[in-house]
Amino acid sequence: MAQRNDYLKSPDLLPISYKDRNIGALGFSVIWVGMAIVLAAFAIGAAGIIHLSMPILILATLVGSLTIGVFMVMIGDIGVEHGLSFPVYMRAPFGTIGTHLPSLIRGITASCWFGINTYFGALAINGILNILFDFDNWFVCFLFFAGFQLLNTSLGIKSIERFADLAAPIIILISCWMYVTLADQATASGKNVWTWVESPTTGMATFTAFMIVVMANMGFWATLAADMPSLSRFFKAPKHEKNWFKRNKTQLIGSLIVMPIVNTFMIVIGAVCYMAVSSGDPVAALQQSANGFILAILLLMIVLAQWSTNTSANVIPAATIFSNIGGPKVPFWVGVVIAGVIGTLSQPWSLFDILNSVLLIIGGILTAIVGIMFADYYLLRKRRLNVSDLYETTGQYKYMNGFNLAGLISWIIGGIVANLLPTYSSLVGFAVGALLYFILAKYWWFRKYPQKEITDPNDSEYLGITAGRDWVISPYEKPVTVSPELSPNLSAKTVK
Repeated sequence: MAQRNDYLKSPDLLPISYKDRNIGALGFSVIWVGMAIVLAAFAIGAAGIIHLSMPILILATLVGSLTIGVFMVMIGDIGVEHGLSFPVYMRAPFGTIGTHLPSLIRGITASCWFGINTYFGALAINGILNILFDFDNWFVCFLFFAGFQLLNTSLGIKSIERFADLAAPIIILISCWMYVTLADQATASGKNVWTWVESPTTGMATFTAFMIVVMANMGFWATLAADMPSLSRFFKAPKHEKNWFKRNKTQLIGSLIVMPIVNTFMIVIGAVCYMAVSSGDPVAALQQSANGFILAILLLMIVLAQWSTNTSANVIPAATIFSNIGGPKVPFWVGVVIAGVIGTLSQPWSLFDILNSVLLIIGGILTAIVGIMFADYYLLRKRRLNVSDLYETTGQYKYMNGFNLAGLISWIIGGIVANLLPTYSSLVGFAVGALLYFILAKYWWFRKYPQKEITDPNDSEYLGITAGRDWVISPYEKPVTVSPELSPNLSAKTVK
C-alpha cells in the first residue's frame, strides 16, 4: 500500500527508461511541423507587417525562433540525459513543494493555449459543417473538438506521433496553397507583399518594432522552452555518448531547423493575410478568399494544425504538471481533463485580440524560469543529478520545508525586471534569472543545503544516459539505480 510520503512518485512522473524512448529525429520533426503551424502565430505576422517590410519581418522571426530554439535544446538535454519531465526536474531549483508554483503557471498557460487553438479549430469545423450541412453552432464544435483532442492525448506519445505523421504533409501542402491564395489577393489590391508596409518607421522606432517581433516569437514558444524535458525524455539518443551535439541530434534538427522554418512561414502567412483582408484572423480571411469545397479543404487544414499543436505543445505538458501537483491520485489522463477544463473556462474567444501584449509578459516570466534551469543544470550541477532524491520528501531537494528560496527569489525578480523592459523581455528574463540564481544558489543556498552531485562530482554516479544508466524508481519504496552495462546480470530492484 502506498505511504503518505510517496506522493512524489506518481507512476506518470517516473523517469523514462532507455527502451521506452521511441521518438527519433524524423518523428520529432513531423511533430514540430504540427506544433509550429498554429494560427495564433498569424497574429504576430499581422501586427509585425504594420511597421516592418516582409524581409525585415522574416529576419526578426528567424532571430526570435532560433534564439528560443537554442533555449529549447539546452533545457531539453535534461529529458534526454535523465528521462525526467519538467515538473520533476524543477524540484531541484525550486524544491519539492516550490516546484508547484512555476509549474502551475506553465500548466495554466499551456491550458489557455489549448483553449485558444481549440477555439480556432472549432470555428473551422463550424465553417466546414456550415458548408456541408448548413450547421452553425461554433460552441458545440468547440466542445466536440476539445473532447477528441483530449482523448488523442490520453492515448500517449506514440498516438500523437502517428497523428503528426498523418497531418504534417497535408498541413504543409494546404499552407502553401493558402499563402499563394492570400498573396494573390493582396497583389490584386495593389500591394507588393515584399515591400508593402502600412505604417513605415525609421531609426529606433524600426528597431523597437523589430525587437517586439523577436520577443513575441520568443514569448510564443517560451512555454515549450521551459517544458521541453517533458517531450525530450521520449527522444532516442545513444548511450555513453559524451558529445552533447550527437546526443541531442533529435532536438537540434527539430528545434533549430524545422521549427524556425515552419514558424517563419506561419508568420509570413499572417502578414499576407493582413494585407489581403486587413485581419490576422485566418478563418475570416479564408472565408473571404475562398468558398465551397476549396474553403472546406482549407478549413480542414486549420483543424489539423490546431489538433497537432495542442496535443504535443499544450496538453501533454499541462497534464504532466497537474499530475505532479496532485500526486498518484491524479494520473496523467486526469491531468489531461483538468487542462481541458481550464482551457475552456479561460474563455479563449476573448484572448486573441490581446495576444501580442500577453506574449511579451509571458515571455519574460517563463524565460526567467528557463534561465534558472540553465544555471542550475549546466553551471552549478554540470548536468549531474541525484535523481533518486527528486522522489524523496526527506531528500536533499526538500531544502527549507520544500522550498528553494534561491530559485523563487530569482524567478520573481527576473520576471519583474523582464516586464519593466518589455521590448527585450525574454532576453532580460533569461539573463537576470540565470545570473541571480547562480549567485544566490552558489554563494548562499547551497552552502546551507549541500548538493551531493556538486560536492561529489562523480559523472558515473550522477549522469544518466551518458553513463549508460536508466534511473529506476519504485513508486512505493526507496529507489536504486541500475547500470545494465556495468552489471548485466543485475535486474532492476528496490531495497527497503
